[in-house]
Amino acid sequence: MAMFTLLLSILVLPADTVTGRIVDTAGHAIPQAIIEVAELGTSVTTSADGTFRLSVAPGRYTLAVRRHGYAPVVREIVVAAATPAELQIMLTPSAFQLEPLTVTATRQPLPSQSSPLPVTALAGAELRNAQGVSLAHVVEALPGARAISTGMQIGKPVIRGFGGPRVLVLENGSRLEDYSWSDEDGPSVETAFVRRIELIRGPASVLYGSDAVGGVINVIPDQLPDAGGGAGFTRTGFMLSGATNNVEVAAAGQAEGATRNFGWRVNAIGRGSSNLHTPDGELDNTGFGALNGDATGGWRWASGSNLTFRVVHYGGEFKLLEANAAPGEAGGPERKAGDNRIQITGQRPLGGGAWRLEGKGQLQAHSLIEVSDDSTGTESEAFNLQLKTASLDLLLHRGGTTFGMTGIGQTNDASGREPIVPDASTISAAAFALQRWSLANGRWAVLAGLRGDAQRLSAHQNDSLGVAAQDRNAQAWSGNVGVVFMPASPVSLTLNVGRAWRAPTLFELFANGPHIGEARYELGDSALKPEVGGDVDLGLRWNDRRVRFEISAYYNKLSDFIYVTPTAAFIDSLRVYQYTQAEAEMLGAEASVEAEIARGFVARGRLEAVGGTNLAAHEPLPLLPPRRAAVSVAWRDRLSVEVDNYATPTRLNPLDVPTEGYTLLNLGGGTDLRLFGRDMRLDISLRNALDERYKSFLSRYKEFAYDPGRNLIIRLSSGLID
Repeated sequence: MAMFTLLLSILVLPADTVTGRIVDTAGHAIPQAIIEVAELGTSVTTSADGTFRLSVAPGRYTLAVRRHGYAPVVREIVVAAATPAELQIMLTPSAFQLEPLTVTATRQPLPSQSSPLPVTALAGAELRNAQGVSLAHVVEALPGARAISTGMQIGKPVIRGFGGPRVLVLENGSRLEDYSWSDEDGPSVETAFVRRIELIRGPASVLYGSDAVGGVINVIPDQLPDAGGGAGFTRTGFMLSGATNNVEVAAAGQAEGATRNFGWRVNAIGRGSSNLHTPDGELDNTGFGALNGDATGGWRWASGSNLTFRVVHYGGEFKLLEANAAPGEAGGPERKAGDNRIQITGQRPLGGGAWRLEGKGQLQAHSLIEVSDDSTGTESEAFNLQLKTASLDLLLHRGGTTFGMTGIGQTNDASGREPIVPDASTISAAAFALQRWSLANGRWAVLAGLRGDAQRLSAHQNDSLGVAAQDRNAQAWSGNVGVVFMPASPVSLTLNVGRAWRAPTLFELFANGPHIGEARYELGDSALKPEVGGDVDLGLRWNDRRVRFEISAYYNKLSDFIYVTPTAAFIDSLRVYQYTQAEAEMLGAEASVEAEIARGFVARGRLEAVGGTNLAAHEPLPLLPPRRAAVSVAWRDRLSVEVDNYATPTRLNPLDVPTEGYTLLNLGGGTDLRLFGRDMRLDISLRNALDERYKSFLSRYKEFAYDPGRNLIIRLSSGLID
């Protein structure tokens, strides 16, 4: 039996009101099961007798049914206008919590097993246990994902060795713009309230354009509540947490409700901490404070149309450990990040429901400020960067076909005493098409797409950087073909071939000054070409009720790979590093397995390795993650033990700082409680339980500080934050 029941047989229901009942294998009702209508972004919860009710317009829909302790079910239905009819859906017990659908791989719902792209998701208990202030550190729980860290509060995601501007971060399908070249600037996303995080390992420019060379991270918020045609309601939730290492505290609140055809949600969270501690002692100037939140409201109409507005704020002040600072010295550099977004999404059925038009619009204002001492010892702004972006996506869906157009306008304003990049503006536009086929009674699944992009960058004159006013035009195409072959259940074979690209960043083009946080002087090159990569990915998957296994191997060849290299010149006693280009290659493999070894006991294991070479210089690419292996055993969602091993890097770039390998022990536990008339969840985790003294190869502090020591985290939640 497959690990989760995949029912893709088409049910024609003579109704525009879908009702049903969710039961177990014995026919008993399952309360609190969640039924999601993926195309509409809506969900309902079953009542005590296992029943549910959905009001939808005639058309084709994908239902995803999930409940903790059961394998999720995917069912495709066609709703026709007539008298109501009822569904009965059976869930089977399972220790696995595999996400049944992916929306990132095709920009519309697709069963995860049918995706030739290597897509994984973090949700449920695994997402809850990985929670933190940094998105990059949260997704490290997924295969192929790592983080370049600046302490515990700032991280940049790395996918298969690619990081910075080669990894694209989305929030509910809308791209987030930031200063990806900056090591101390992480994605401006709060993870406390999200439903799941999907990760594409490998190029995805055919769907998302520039920057998706290494992969894509899509942070997906929970769907708005739906009254289901019944009475209105309001629900609340909260979360309190504390951590011992840096005395970190967090408090979050959430409220949501629905009435008639309107649903709404408000989230808010505050976080703060003192200094980090390592087995060697305290690290000065490493605390932070953050305040994040969002508000969402949306309408759904009987015609099948919907419209949603969302306002998001992300902001914080993050202190940075200063290299070679005297112990106990007060003050130090500090980053102030702020991000405000207004998002509008909507969709409308066309042609009697055969077509679906989807639109996404976003206005984003992103700021990055560093405060540090100037030459006189007075604290002032080292730089102040303001990025403003407007984007619009139009998507047209019919069955397995998607056509899309996207446009982006962006301005960058820079000020402060240290030159970083010139003021500039960018306009880009793209069009793409994607097609899915299911052949031979579902044994073959094919996905193919093609995209064309055009971009115009206008840089303003900046005498301090030596930049003359100039315009740069770039055109690029991307393509992807993938195949899934299922010779017999539960085995599937995958092959994916893709082409991706990215435009050079402003820093790579126009840098002319000391790099923040690095003892070097960097020079950009305004003649840099767009970076282009071609990828081949092979995979083998096994999915049944008791065992899940996946192994993948990949090869990526990049032309005009952009990198920085030292020169013989010095400016202000700093060695000059010059941005240049060359051919490069990246190859690696990932394997993961999970198995139910006894009732309620699940064992997991993973192994991943990546290597890369600069083919012009005949040397390894810099800062590639070392081999990682992890094994864990968990009893339901009550107890867990994990051993995480990181190997000593052996293929080092001349610029790399070597570190030793290490092994970490992580413990976890949790229980459900009933307090003050509410259902609550208590989670406790102990990270680096043995207080291991180590330096991560991907830490920016590794030359002068150890990584954090033992950390006990306690979290109490109730209601909707799970």
